[in-house]
Amino acid sequence: MSVELSVVIPVYNEEQGLQALFDRLYPALDKLAIAYEIVFVNDGSRDRSAAILREQFQKRPDVTRVILFNGNFGQHMAIMAGFERCRGQRIVTLDADLQNPPEDTALLLAKMDEGHDYVGSIRRQRSDSTWRHYASRAMNGLREKITRIKMTDQGCMFRAYDRAIIDAINASREVNTFIPALAYTFARNPAEVVVGHEERAAGESKYSLYSLIRLNFDLVTGFSVVPLQWFSMAGIGISLLSAIFFVFLVLRRLWIGPEAEGLFTLFALMFFLIGIALFGIGLLGEYVGRIYQQVRHRPRYLVEAVLEQRDE
Repeated sequence: MSVELSVVIPVYNEEQGLQALFDRLYPALDKLAIAYEIVFVNDGSRDRSAAILREQFQKRPDVTRVILFNGNFGQHMAIMAGFERCRGQRIVTLDADLQNPPEDTALLLAKMDEGHDYVGSIRRQRSDSTWRHYASRAMNGLREKITRIKMTDQGCMFRAYDRAIIDAINASREVNTFIPALAYTFARNPAEVVVGHEERAAGESKYSLYSLIRLNFDLVTGFSVVPLQWFSMAGIGISLLSAIFFVFLVLRRLWIGPEAEGLFTLFALMFFLIGIALFGIGLLGEYVGRIYQQVRHRPRYLVEAVLEQRDE
């Protein structure tokens, strides 16, 4: 029997909330009355998450599959592992923290029934902290200007994909990527729907400020060279202004004579320009570093075991 729906869920240190997820997820998918599977990917959890997933597999082996990593490789690599092993014609990604209601899976599938091959989600009444809300809005605006990828809520991983898009993602073999953006570049007819957003059922967020910054670097550098072009244009502009300023200083010295005033202003200007140069070097390093990681051809993740029911 072919699988119509695959739900891919990355799991990292979620032992406190997994049972609540099971209690809501399985009934929600049973109500859809379609053939489905749930692919849990344990991303090197240090708590009892792997053991709990094993127990759940034993309870529902007909619709449950578990991929166990032998280390922590990140949320997006966990999702990629799920993509490479899922069998559904439609694939939904869902976080394990229950901030997005599993019951809203039906909303994403209904939108796909209208002819869309990729359906993103917009969180209704977000329950995040104030700084994360405004930081997310700022990064969304900057990302859209740089990459031309239109996602109202890039931080929400509750999304639905057609099998053709998943096959294209699997063929990409990227080491550093941002899956929703990558899917958008392959989508023929993308859309978005509004979904619920709740407080975390248990545990703490795995995304620190540093993690969010790193994720946005992956997004920007993986889908655009506009930042490099900006620094090229800035370099040209600063060079022209510097030439004009040099000519001005020479003429001023000839007209007025040598002066000691303005020394600290020149120092401030110099430090400002040095700061811009260092930031540009760092940005270039981000691109070069990702090229270096890609060309090494190391495995993106290592699988310790896969728990699944063998087809008869």
